[in-house]
Amino acid sequence: MGGRGSDASGLGGDRVRQEGEVAVFTGIVEEVGRLRSLRRSSGGAELDISCRRVGEDLRPGESVAVNGVCLTVVRAGGDGFVAQVMPETLRRTNLGGLAPGDPVNLERALPLGGRLGGHLVTGHVDATGTVISLRPEGEAIIMEVAAPAELAPYLAPRGSVAVDGVSLTIVDSVGGHFRTSLIPHTLAVTNLARRRPGDVVNLEVDVVARYVKHLLDAGTAPAPGEGGARTREARAGVRPGGQGTTPERGLTLERLREAGFL
Repeated sequence: MGGRGSDASGLGGDRVRQEGEVAVFTGIVEEVGRLRSLRRSSGGAELDISCRRVGEDLRPGESVAVNGVCLTVVRAGGDGFVAQVMPETLRRTNLGGLAPGDPVNLERALPLGGRLGGHLVTGHVDATGTVISLRPEGEAIIMEVAAPAELAPYLAPRGSVAVDGVSLTIVDSVGGHFRTSLIPHTLAVTNLARRRPGDVVNLEVDVVARYVKHLLDAGTAPAPGEGGARTREARAGVRPGGQGTTPERGLTLERLREAGFL
């Protein structure tokens, strides 16, 4: 995760943390703040954000998720805080498009022993998506979002996704498009009520889904120097050289089913 002074901006999040410290969020927005200013420089930018509840006990060096992006507080006061943003983060998230007065979702890092009301969110944005449509359904709003194709394997129906730092449940997904239901409470306490078709939103897939996908890929990947033949033999359960069969190595869908995950 990086030590003191590390730049995690390549993952859509900027962190300066103590050795061994990890910032985790839940996707439950604490407050909608307002951008006072965005001051750009050759080294990135500083976001000056006004807020009340979140700014009460913030100290320099602590972590805050701003529209789902983990940022480090450099100055703090009772009416807000200032956070640094690296150039890569400005390019990879929607923070670079903010203007003074824009509302931003805020969440402080989850304290040890705190309640996990949403799902585990790292604050490292995977990509940005585009709002395609917003359709009323009873008291809720069904929001459709187009995400990059590479995120499609992680967007499972009834799974979780963070949109601008808000923990949401996926209703359904096709390819890189997914739909989620925004209940009245979510619309009242986040900035998603202001979203319109064409707006850019930050997306972070479920970290558990990311690790499961990685383990599945690792279980069927060829060892160095073995090439595609090793993969085909492993999937067929055949030992190298055709000598009988052997259980498939690594994590498999069947093993996940046996353990009750699927």
